Amino acid sequence: MLSHDDAVQLFDRRRLAWLGEDHDAYLACWDEAMTFASPVHAEPIRGRAAYAALVRASAGAVRPVAFDVHHLAVAGDTVLAEWSITVEHRASGRLVRWDGMSVADYRTGLITRWREYWNPAELAALGAQ
Repeated sequence: MLSHDDAVQLFDRRRLAWLGEDHDAYLACWDEAMTFASPVHAEPIRGRAAYAALVRASAGAVRPVAFDVHHLAVAGDTVLAEWSITVEHRASGRLVRWDGMSVADYRTGLITRWREYWNPAELAALGAQ
């Protein structure tokens, strides 16, 4: 069972790796058998290798600018977070910001399941729809 402090530390490790564009450190936050789901994925992405391909493709298109966590709650080994993310589209320099929530399950300090909730229309400027 995660404490609130443990959850903040684990979430922050992922957040800081993403902001620093340290893809290896970012991917090290995820279990090998993880799943990732978002509003733009019809089926969850399964496995860290498949997720790594998405992360690296996304990193080629956008540069992280901000990842602000507004609320974080813990229920057992599940972390619920409300956040805002800002990225810069590398080709155009356009900044895009969106708000979302995530549900993440952790086991032995690694993310085993992550599901995001946000409005895909907020990412239309990136061609993410």
